[in-house]
Order: sequence, then structure tokens, then C-alpha cells
Amino acid sequence: MSSTRTLVSPLTLARPRGKALYWAVFTGVVLLFTLAFLFPVYWMTTGAMKSPDEVTRTPPTLVPERWHLSGYTDAWDLMRLPTHLWNTVVQATGAWILQLVFCTAAAYALSKLRPAFGKVVLGGILATLMVPAQALVVPKYLTVADLPLIHTSLLNDPLGIWLPAVANAFNLYLLKRFFDQLPRDVLEAAEIDGAGRLRTLWSIVLPMSRPVLGVVSIFALVAVWQDFLWPLMVFSDTDEQPISVALVQLSQNIPLTVLIAAMVIASIPMVAMFLVFQRHIIAGISAGSTKG
Repeated sequence: MSSTRTLVSPLTLARPRGKALYWAVFTGVVLLFTLAFLFPVYWMTTGAMKSPDEVTRTPPTLVPERWHLSGYTDAWDLMRLPTHLWNTVVQATGAWILQLVFCTAAAYALSKLRPAFGKVVLGGILATLMVPAQALVVPKYLTVADLPLIHTSLLNDPLGIWLPAVANAFNLYLLKRFFDQLPRDVLEAAEIDGAGRLRTLWSIVLPMSRPVLGVVSIFALVAVWQDFLWPLMVFSDTDEQPISVALVQLSQNIPLTVLIAAMVIASIPMVAMFLVFQRHIIAGISAGSTKG
């Protein structure tokens, strides 16, 4: 029988003093990490409820002397948050749908259809991960400003966000690795039953891939939601800008408490999405660690 080595021996944990010391250290570490992660959120949320003078006071106040909710209402109206939040939703949703469709199809083809020169294609796709994102900004902008062959501009158009987001080598590789680990027997059984490649993908592969599809969805949505440089270059029209760009463009002559409140409102959708789908995210991250 093999024993598992731990930092604290079972004999020490069995003693009242050792057990009390263990739980004291464990509780202290958990509280420390909780404070480190949640305190910035608390500070930002309560900062929007302070007066403009109090929020810049030194030393700062931990709790607002007077609670003001006007910062949130002013941010909603003055910075036109509904318009910019809707722009962000449209851009993120389109990029997410296109990315799921094309990355899933490409990953399935590279994993199960095994086309000619598939490894070369995969290697070329993965090589793009080595290129800094900043080095691709100018080529992408020139391409979007004058789309080859059809010679049209995608500036101030959601397609300028959607199309570059489709070419996501990391998500494609993540899907491909997951598809590689799907049981071959299940796919062969579907083939024997007369299912074609497309039917197998739709009816067999995708239902089994819900965890990794959830992870890819989170990555795709968060990447578009928090991106700043690329939307800033694509959208010169203020009415079409997403929330990440609008917060900077409209921050001049805006009270600091109103700007903080706008940041809080802008972060709510992503936090809510994580809280709702956190179980699927954790399942998807661990899905590729063991062979199915």
C-alpha cells in the first residue's frame, strides 16, 4: 500500500493542537486571497458612491462618508452607456458565433478528416501565436481599410471586428486537441450507422464538446469585450464605438466618480457571465487533461 506524502503528517493532524494550527493557517490563507481579489472590486464599487472630493482625498476613506448613487445614474446618461454597451454586445456576439463556426469546423477537419498537408497547415497556424499582436495591427488595418479583391472598407463596421477575431489560433488548437481525445469507437459507430462527416460533427462531436465549447466561448467574448487598441482603430465614429473605447474617449471633463461608475457598469456583464458559467469553464479547462 502506497502512502501519500503531505506537508503535514496525518499523525500531527490527529492531534488537537495540530488540527487547530492547520485550520488557522488554512483560514488565514483563504481570507488573504479573498481579500486580495475582492478588495479592488469593493474599492471600485464604493469609489463611485463617494463625492468627487472624497474619492481623491489622502489618506483615502475605506467606507464612503455619504453614499451617493448619482454617479451611476450620471454615468448611464452622460456617457451614453446603453448605446456603447449594445455596440459591444453586437461586436462580441458576432465574433463569438463566427469563431465557433469556423474554428470548430477547422479543428474538426484537422483532427478527424486529416487532410493533405494538415500538419503543415496546423504548424503554420500555431506559428502565428509566436508573432506579437502589436506587429499585426498595421497589416490588419490596411486589410480592413481596403479589403482585397472586393476593395471595400470595413471601417466603422462590425465586420471589422468579426473577421479578424475568427482567425484565433489558440482557440482552434484548443478545440483540435479536444477532438483528438474523443473516443474513436463512438465516431466509428456513427459512421457504421450511415452518418456522414457533417452529421457526425453535429450530432456526435458537438454534444460531447460542450465543456471546451464553453471555454472557447468565454475566451472569444472576453477578448472582444476587453479589447481597446483594435476597436479604437476601426471605429472612428463615436456612435459605433464599444464600451472599452468610449470610456476613454468620453472621459474628458467627466467627474472621476462618474468614470469609476461607468467602469463598474461595463464590468458587470463579464462578471455575471463568469458567475453563471463558472462550472462549465472549470469543466472545460480540465476536460483536455485526461484522455476520454
